[in-house]
Amino acid sequence: MQRRTFILKATATAAAAIAAPMTVFAKDWPSRPIKLVVGFPGGSTPDMVARTLSEPMSKALGVPIIVENKSGASGNIAAEYVARATDGHTLGIVINGNLTSSPLLYPNLPYDPMKDFSFISLLTTAPLVLVAPANEPSGSAFFDKARQEGDKWNYGSVGIGSVSHLGMELLKSDVPGLAPVQIPYNGGNPAVVTALIGGQVQMALMPPGTALPQVKAGKLKAIGVTSAQESDLAPGIPSLAQAGVKDFTLEVWTAMVGPASLPAAAQQKVSDVVISALKDPAIRKKLVVQGWQAVGTTPQDMRIRVEKEAQLLGGIIRKQHIRLQ
Repeated sequence: MQRRTFILKATATAAAAIAAPMTVFAKDWPSRPIKLVVGFPGGSTPDMVARTLSEPMSKALGVPIIVENKSGASGNIAAEYVARATDGHTLGIVINGNLTSSPLLYPNLPYDPMKDFSFISLLTTAPLVLVAPANEPSGSAFFDKARQEGDKWNYGSVGIGSVSHLGMELLKSDVPGLAPVQIPYNGGNPAVVTALIGGQVQMALMPPGTALPQVKAGKLKAIGVTSAQESDLAPGIPSLAQAGVKDFTLEVWTAMVGPASLPAAAQQKVSDVVISALKDPAIRKKLVVQGWQAVGTTPQDMRIRVEKEAQLLGGIIRKQHIRLQ
């Protein structure tokens, strides 16, 4: 009986010893400025999200938040930098591709999204808008014509493996008879807009911030948004479901991650701060102006989202044998 009592006491003591440093860590962290790494240049939409959140995060955590831009490889250079960070004070802003499609598009990707990161929170989302030249029909009539034209029609994308490419391939797989051929443009969305207006391509998926000014000016026609219903980011534009494409949803998003080595107490602390900030009406309004809908999720919900989308995009990448290296 004495021996059992000793074991129980020893176990309780050991547990307290383990818990105590974690409690101290949660209380004392962060102990110096936090570096928030963004894989895109200043002024890009992920960069604006980072700078919008840096101020409330700094205030809540009590240390400066330094936004650092490390552009290149569609954000993968910055993602690798965050995954390899060991200072305990480096976080990153990533887009969906860095965690979902990149592992299949880049066979030699130097990080594993599911193993090398701690997921903090999904930050923002936005649907895409399917646009066409202004003289094309609307709604289901557009898809009827697209089926008739088959591979005589083209669609524009901002590059192989981009969401504008993979999204269109997913749409083709969901709409029998839809068969436009991809034309990628190195000039990004502005080049795709020019091609649409000039009639070189007949459709494209674009962010609302790019599409809406052209639609309002009468230069392009919005066929529908890729959300389950109409979006506040694209007021007045129907969902693709209303045009006859059932159960098709696709969003672009940003998320916050840390290295897998970031202690759990720090992960939870940042997650709580980020979720709270994204509930602030002033911050939500800023993000809408930038073309984003504020979200804010737990690490667990973010992981579920990443796994689900990786499976979806992975299916089309494998089916089409898409590779970038």
